[in-house]
Amino acid sequence: MRTLIDIPEDDLKLLNQVAKKLSISRAEFVRRSVATALAPHRRKMNHAAFGAWSGFPEDGLAYQERMRAEW
Repeated sequence: MRTLIDIPEDDLKLLNQVAKKLSISRAEFVRRSVATALAPHRRKMNHAAFGAWSGFPEDGLAYQERMRAEW
């Protein structure tokens, strides 16, 4: 998806230099930078799902089999 952002002129110059040095486009550099910045947040969100079933009174496999038996 395309988006429009304002980047200070000094940062844009450095961004261009680093992207050129890495032999990638400026857009690719920005995509990688955003992915790197968001990675810890993704891990936190994924981690929050672990143990979500622990308070459920039924075993996960038993629940699955019971639900499929209804088909």
